[in-house]
Amino acid sequence: MNVMGAGMKVIGIDIGGTSIKGMVLDGSGQLLGQDKNATEARQGKERILENIRQLLDNLLAQHQDIQGIGIGTAGRVNVQTGEIVFATDNLPGWMGSNPKAWVEEAYSLPVFVDNDANTALVGEAWLGAGRNIKDLSMLTLGTGVGGANMIGGELYRGAHWNGGEWGHTVLVPGGRPCNCGLRGCIEQYLSGTALVKLASEAAGRAYTSGVEVLDDHLKGQPQATQVLKQFSSHLAIVVNNLHIGLNPEAILIGGGLVDSKTVWWPLLLEAMNGMGLHADVRTAELGNEAGAIGAAKLVLDQLKSSPLKLET
Repeated sequence: MNVMGAGMKVIGIDIGGTSIKGMVLDGSGQLLGQDKNATEARQGKERILENIRQLLDNLLAQHQDIQGIGIGTAGRVNVQTGEIVFATDNLPGWMGSNPKAWVEEAYSLPVFVDNDANTALVGEAWLGAGRNIKDLSMLTLGTGVGGANMIGGELYRGAHWNGGEWGHTVLVPGGRPCNCGLRGCIEQYLSGTALVKLASEAAGRAYTSGVEVLDDHLKGQPQATQVLKQFSSHLAIVVNNLHIGLNPEAILIGGGLVDSKTVWWPLLLEAMNGMGLHADVRTAELGNEAGAIGAAKLVLDQLKSSPLKLET
């Protein structure tokens, strides 16, 4: 068995707001096992860590020859130390914690921790929509808006670990207040949460999900259609800014809103055409598995570049 190649076996974990997903993969990307556990984030850091432990215990009981663990998590991550240097209240008590140190001590295995948007991009670049592309940017449109960048096949994390925080760049100066303290951030216009809020205001009724907004658009409800067209126009502007600012070969769009792409994607292409924008924009392919897959790839890469760590 060649430990530098496909024979390596690792665990990738993605810590989401509601669930923690774990996948066992080999060096070729073959899925060997998976499991998930509730995050129970509202109960704080200790509960999150305990639920990670339960998930890892289950996976390690089924796969005894694991050589490393990769973790993707919300928040700004110092990948050198594993410390969470910034996190919102979506994961209470998570800021300042060090899941890398905790998991390494608990399991005596090499651990690599990164931001979940970064791990999602790595997953897509390895096994998804970004295969064989070295210069990539990604937007994730879900409860919030995340992002990540890859230049020359390497993640670009920035000097202070917040490169790719597209959700908190300003789209509408002086616009809607954001929980980051600024006004007019992309997240307040292009997240699933924002779509529901904007449509509810426009229609004078309380939508409970983006699916309802999309259904009303398909039924010809004018307020829903107008909101969706504005959404698509704003997204086209963001795509243009990425295309001009970083000039990636492709821009990937992921997150929960991609599940309904058949409804709004034609509106995005229409808006892009109206701007004369000819960027290569693709929907992500791996869904909510991208983060765990990318986390596994990052620890595989670490093991391959530092083989002595296999003795840990």
